Amino acid sequence: MTLLCLPLAVAAQNPVISGQFTADPTARVFNNRVYLFPSHDIVPPEGQRQDWFCMADYHVFSSENLTEWTDHGIVISQESVPWGNPQGYSMWAPDCVCKDGKYYFFYPNAPREGRGFAIGVATASKPEGPYTCEPQPIKGVMGIDPCVLVDNDGAAYLYWSGMGIRGAKLKDNMLELDGELQEVQFPKREGQPEMPPMKVGGEEMKGLPDGFKEGPFAFRRGDWYYLTFPWVRGETGEGKNPTETLAYAMSKSPLGPWDFKGIIMAEHQNHCWTNHHSIVEYKGQWYLFYHHNDYSPNDDKRRSVCIDKLQFNADGTIQEVKPTLRGVGTTKATARIEVDRYSAVSSKATVAFNDTANTFRGWHVTLPVKGEWVQYDNIDFSSLEPVAYMVVCAKANANTTFAVREKSPKGKVLARFNMTVITQRGQFRRDQSGQWLTLTAPLEYLPKGTGDIVVTCEGEGVSIDWVQFKNREHYFSAGDGVQPLQMGAFIRNWLLLEPIDMNVPSNIMLSDTYLHEQLYKTYFKDQFTMLPRDGQKVKAGKQTLAWHALRSNTYNVKLFRFADILGKDAYNSLFWGVAFIDCPEEMSNVRLAVGSNGASMWWLNGDEVLTLDGDRRMVEDDGVSRRLTLKKGRNVLRFALVNGPGLSDFCVRFIEN
Repeated sequence: MTLLCLPLAVAAQNPVISGQFTADPTARVFNNRVYLFPSHDIVPPEGQRQDWFCMADYHVFSSENLTEWTDHGIVISQESVPWGNPQGYSMWAPDCVCKDGKYYFFYPNAPREGRGFAIGVATASKPEGPYTCEPQPIKGVMGIDPCVLVDNDGAAYLYWSGMGIRGAKLKDNMLELDGELQEVQFPKREGQPEMPPMKVGGEEMKGLPDGFKEGPFAFRRGDWYYLTFPWVRGETGEGKNPTETLAYAMSKSPLGPWDFKGIIMAEHQNHCWTNHHSIVEYKGQWYLFYHHNDYSPNDDKRRSVCIDKLQFNADGTIQEVKPTLRGVGTTKATARIEVDRYSAVSSKATVAFNDTANTFRGWHVTLPVKGEWVQYDNIDFSSLEPVAYMVVCAKANANTTFAVREKSPKGKVLARFNMTVITQRGQFRRDQSGQWLTLTAPLEYLPKGTGDIVVTCEGEGVSIDWVQFKNREHYFSAGDGVQPLQMGAFIRNWLLLEPIDMNVPSNIMLSDTYLHEQLYKTYFKDQFTMLPRDGQKVKAGKQTLAWHALRSNTYNVKLFRFADILGKDAYNSLFWGVAFIDCPEEMSNVRLAVGSNGASMWWLNGDEVLTLDGDRRMVEDDGVSRRLTLKKGRNVLRFALVNGPGLSDFCVRFIEN
């Protein structure tokens, strides 16, 4: 079987796997990595019972940090099981263990003939496979939910659900029960013929509470053996249908007798019928893997894996685990942080699906009024650079303000977003209310180490899909605005003025006449004569703007990135720039060649030499000036570029006639 490894864009926020349903998770640690062996819920195909569990294959996932998971693809399908029903859709909860360097994958399936379930074994040399199925299931095992405990002395024990929870020692080959089989008569089902007596192995686990039990998971910690299992503790009579808890018992022996201790996790609050789990220690911390129907709230037969931390008391008993949305692991600041999977939230905040038709698109959190907040813990900020910034996907019904703060709702502001969804400029009105918008803002403060963030609503209500810290691509580096003339080389050293607000409803209006009318207006003092310095400030109407000496790291100067770095609006903006061109001697018959996204005008030593009007894309040498003369020494090249509702960049150079 060909294995396809697919990295998943997941950050250990519950559920941990998106894009497909995953249930009955068994987690194992192999080679300093966590491997996840779940069942794979699917929507039943036509002809199958639509309100029941439906599983046709198994995927294997793995992670080194519990935050980024790799899907190793399908390792076994119902068609590849020699003894199984290829149309049974009964590949329920599996397990996998390693013994003597070989991996044994235990799984239930419906047999080709007869009723009920059998348990098969597939083997591999690596935990992600490929696996080879044994030709026959394990003799004497009729049931589901296999779990294998490999003890410290190498002995292996199989546990399963069938006529209660049963357990048996395995032979050294891991393929057979060690012990005699017993003849058992199964009860007759109404409307079906009586089955002949069957040979069954193992023994029922003693000391467990009354009530429906399934899905055993056994493990050892110190001198204690733990048998954990889903358990229905509620009354089931008179049409009642209580849901499952996760419970456990302890023993000094791998097959009991067991001393029932209590609950690991209570019933799901939304009445999801099942739960199924595993418990594993990884890097000094114990974790509970379980499932819930987060992505299918109206269908509890399509479930998804979640993870939360698990703690033990001093006497070895287990503390009850409260399910969380946040899950486990440290989220990288540069990953998308799904704040709807919160650590804490204010009283009026709500969570809803982004798309009810495709729930795998996740959720968003709504902060309906000023003062509401959502908190997300355990973010690793160590990779952030000094010029990092923040990106947020948000929507609102009115112009509003929100902030991302450190540690608490009143903590230090990391970034502040002034969100404009309704813009009115003269007769032009843009209404983006209720639309998802991607917003950026500079960091007011650079967090260090690992910490928590809180998004706070500080105006009208706002909905947040995700937030993300980003390191800026290095579009610019420090410069001085001076460039020795190199004929044919693009000019990259500039002094750029922060963008001036300008109402440009459409780039179509950027005619030659319009440009000459607008660009010869006075926007700031000495705009055609000043020789700016880095950091020098000018007054442009109500704006106070600074000049920045920068060198573009690309041949085209990305003005929209320049604006973005500063947290300025790149749209409806007027950009000014100056470059000092040092020429070793007078040069005549040269031309200025320009390409610009956005209309632009160009001046050399105070004389207008080129205009690029209209709505155009940036193309090298799109416009070429008349013949020019560069004087010996310093020449001053100046431009103004008008940008409406689009991106803006330019490239410019001197070329020979």
